[in-house]
Amino acid sequence: MMPRGSDQLLLPVNPVYLWFSLLVALACNVLPIGRTPWQPDLLALTLVFWNVHQPRRVGVGTAFVFGLLMDVHDGALLGQHALAYTLLSYFAITVHRRLLWFPVPAQALQIMPLFFAAHAVTVLIRLVAGGVFPGWNLWLAPLFEALLWPVASWVLLAPQRRPPDPDENRPL
Repeated sequence: MMPRGSDQLLLPVNPVYLWFSLLVALACNVLPIGRTPWQPDLLALTLVFWNVHQPRRVGVGTAFVFGLLMDVHDGALLGQHALAYTLLSYFAITVHRRLLWFPVPAQALQIMPLFFAAHAVTVLIRLVAGGVFPGWNLWLAPLFEALLWPVASWVLLAPQRRPPDPDENRPL
């Protein structure tokens, strides 16, 4: 895929790298570093990134399975993260063609409402199940996730970037 504004062709993604990046994001989420409500959800960020860039390889089913793993880890209501990740992935796949036409900062602005919606779903499920409101600083997490979008784009697309070819006879 080549976004509009980019003069560089990308190599096909290595499936091993794709799944490794998702497992690393899961590992970052389950690290015992004292999770606070404003911490960005790196797994959600990585899932959305691969939903946008590789919607046939990482879909709603993958998001559901990773959501269940997060539910089991957090001891949350079973299905809380699964529903949020599934909705997040569905809407990311829905807008993926349009999103790739924009530069990365504009992509971050367009992805931010999806992150807000995913966090709203988890809070709503928690409140309906009788939990306590985690605080207003929870709404900083989607902002941080959107701010991390350019970093995630740079890191996750790095292995796919083709080195510049100085051959004048072949433009590609």
